[in-house]
Amino acid sequence: MSLISVEDALSRVLASVEKPVGIEHVPLAACAGRTLAEDVGALRDQPPFPASAMDGYAVRSADCAAVPATLRVVGTSAAGKRFTGTLGSMEAVRIFTGAPLPEGADAVVLQEDADRSGDQVTVKEAARSGRHIRAAGLDFRAGDVLLQTGLRLDSRHIALAAAMGYAALPVHRKPRVAILATGDELVRAGEPVGPDQITASSLPATILMVEKAGAEAIDLGIARDTLESLDEGIQAARDAGADILVTLGGASVGEHDLVQTALSRHGMDLGFWRVALRPGKPLMHGRLGSTLLLGLPGNPVSSLVCAVLFLIPAIRALLADQKAADDPTEDAILGADLPPNRDRQDYMRASLSFQDIPVSLTNCAERLMLSVATPHLLQDSSMLSILERSDVLLVRPPHAPAATAGEPCRIIRLDRFC
Repeated sequence: MSLISVEDALSRVLASVEKPVGIEHVPLAACAGRTLAEDVGALRDQPPFPASAMDGYAVRSADCAAVPATLRVVGTSAAGKRFTGTLGSMEAVRIFTGAPLPEGADAVVLQEDADRSGDQVTVKEAARSGRHIRAAGLDFRAGDVLLQTGLRLDSRHIALAAAMGYAALPVHRKPRVAILATGDELVRAGEPVGPDQITASSLPATILMVEKAGAEAIDLGIARDTLESLDEGIQAARDAGADILVTLGGASVGEHDLVQTALSRHGMDLGFWRVALRPGKPLMHGRLGSTLLLGLPGNPVSSLVCAVLFLIPAIRALLADQKAADDPTEDAILGADLPPNRDRQDYMRASLSFQDIPVSLTNCAERLMLSVATPHLLQDSSMLSILERSDVLLVRPPHAPAATAGEPCRIIRLDRFC
């Protein structure tokens, strides 16, 4: 099977997402990072009544057109405890921020613009109708749709939903992503490492990426290089009702790379295998009944790059995120010279810095911050120390010509995914 482009591979992965996962109602306190499944309209006006924006005195503006004006204080309106009477001629009500405006009042005089003596207050600044008052429904009205489906919820959205009158929200359930590392050479982090073994570093990293993307990670551990061990892992994923099964390693064609064979025994419909990218060429995609399959490479950097490019968008598609297929790259400039690229799209580990340069905008002196991506000299896909020192992936298209420092480039910020 020939290599396909990154764009074609992503298109096929997203097209294989048959439908979004189901909907559940979740209390607001548990909604952080969840994806809204329906448009949400306000259940009430906010504020629900005209309210004071400042501490001071509620008055009738007509009584304070000429100052100084001395008014009789007839009561107090505080947040949560309104003044229940109606303001009459030459009367005032002591009022605090957020408190309901009394009937008859149409302005608030700041407390620093008034002198209080017993039950009288002398207004020193003329009051204007509507001054220092938050009108009912100033923020939003009942029925206003303020949160749209597909939104990934954070504390701002949750605060708004609470103000709108909601205690819970309809969100997509978390997609279940089963993760199975493969290889006789692997041991879990913290376990004794034999002379020919290494720690399965991609496993915990992939789990964290999956959870950050808003999914539920199912840790299936490490399958050995036997069909029987792989069969057990695959069956465990099916028993768990996984929406996605991710395998780490074993997707190549060597004698010990048995993942494709094992999946085929379970009825896999292979979508593609091998993509024209570096690192991460031996990427596999397919379906196993209702489960989407992604076979990521074994090298830790390769698996991370493929997770960023394909696994995270697949999770977002399962959550009905309309931006799942959006280009994750942004503009930057090169911090070092680069030779011509070969026939695969390259994702180079790079550090990000910022260059402050002056620019002229009409007659104003402004400064522009430019993102500068400097690739590391070593790009071996097994080197986690280089990955840890990297802020971005610097993207180079196939057959890109040589480039010099200062030229524009495209980058993917790793902190969005990792």
